[in-house]
Amino acid sequence: MPVNRSVNSFRDLRVCQLGINLVEQVYLLTARFPKEEIYGLTSQIQRAAVSVPSNIAEGHTREHRKEYLQHLSIAQASLAELETQLEISARLKYLTSDEFNQITENIKSLGRQLYALRNALGDKPAPGPRPPAP
Repeated sequence: MPVNRSVNSFRDLRVCQLGINLVEQVYLLTARFPKEEIYGLTSQIQRAAVSVPSNIAEGHTREHRKEYLQHLSIAQASLAELETQLEISARLKYLTSDEFNQITENIKSLGRQLYALRNALGDKPAPGPRPPAP
């Protein structure tokens, strides 16, 4: 029988914890990027990554479900932005294919969980690509 854990704070949300883990992973990877990218791709990647748990946390503290859902949607969009920027980085050989594949799996897993949370809260996502099945 699963343990019923109450959510008292955004910190209790698995998606938020995974988002923070993703930020850490991104910062470790981008620390090795060329110095000329510090104000370009490195900065954009880091901002997109930080946006994910930040929007989850902000949404969770909103009074209205609609606002919460909007912030979860923004977090999902930031994940897509992050994945695109990381693909560019891999093509530029700033990441190995193994590094890219590992972080992409983490992004997709988090995306599926965000999608599930949105559905659990009653959101009907717009038609379009759905996260791949586990």
